[in-house]
Amino acid sequence: MPKLRRVTLTDVARRAGVSVTTASYILNGRAEQMRISTETDSKVRAAMRELHYQPNWSARTLRRTSTQTIGLVSDFIAGGAFSSELLTGAGAAARHHDHLLVIGESQGDEEIERLLVDELLSRQVDGIVYATRTAREVRLPERLRDVRTVLLNCVDPRLDLPAVLPDDVRAGRVAAGLLLAARVEGPIQVVGEDPTPSATAGPHRMAGIREAMAAAGRELGPTVRCEWDVVPAREAMLAQLADHEPPGGLICLNDRVALGVYQALEQHGCMVPRDVSVVSFDGSEAASWLQPAVTSLRLPLLEMGERAVDLLLGGGRAKDALRLPLVVQQGGSVA
Repeated sequence: MPKLRRVTLTDVARRAGVSVTTASYILNGRAEQMRISTETDSKVRAAMRELHYQPNWSARTLRRTSTQTIGLVSDFIAGGAFSSELLTGAGAAARHHDHLLVIGESQGDEEIERLLVDELLSRQVDGIVYATRTAREVRLPERLRDVRTVLLNCVDPRLDLPAVLPDDVRAGRVAAGLLLAARVEGPIQVVGEDPTPSATAGPHRMAGIREAMAAAGRELGPTVRCEWDVVPAREAMLAQLADHEPPGGLICLNDRVALGVYQALEQHGCMVPRDVSVVSFDGSEAASWLQPAVTSLRLPLLEMGERAVDLLLGGGRAKDALRLPLVVQQGGSVA
């Protein structure tokens, strides 16, 4: 089949009635700098649309020493519906900066991660966002230490690199504050624990909860320990209720824990929020499945993805991690 002729910038300039140089200035965002009129700018852009002009990015790269691409290396983000919001935010910010986001997922395999990093660097991306599904401490791959890199949902405590994470300590204070403001009677307990040694969400949320309780002169009840999932939470809560009176309030360390807690309370004959008030974290879809919907602190995943790319392409530096607040997603689970 005959090869279709590519529309060139010369074709655009001819259609708009301007010089190729003028069309090039407008294409590269230099119209204001070169004092090109708004009318001429509009004519050239209209010609681009009419001719379906696509810039030759390879040629632009040679001129601008930029590939207009950034890489994102993650462990399991692309495979998770909830955490994929990080990708949505990062992709939107990349488009805003006129960049293409190239995504690679390692599935937690260090060798695959190394190959992904090598491949992205060989393509001369303008920078890399290194992201994790779970907020945690990481050891950044050696090759990324001398490359423009921003950490997303993780931090390497050994390195002075920009990082964007949720503010889980503050979220813990807010969660406890919701129950304290409601004047919940009886003990307040936490359900869950952190099964991953490097994970930071659990310890940080617990620290915030303890701070708020201490500031209010209240003692936090014993933690109901379980993995962060529905069945372990239900079984742990049933065991707790078998030996103790129901508490006044429960803080679940994520929404899946809250789902298991609701099941255990119902099986024990307790109603939310009449008998027990419940607060949770993450603001996932699961929070709205419950009846009543659980009051949950929503992770700012979209915003985190956006800010990571903004830091990467804006040349920002952050000695301390940039921590974004979780937002209260009101339900009917607090009396």
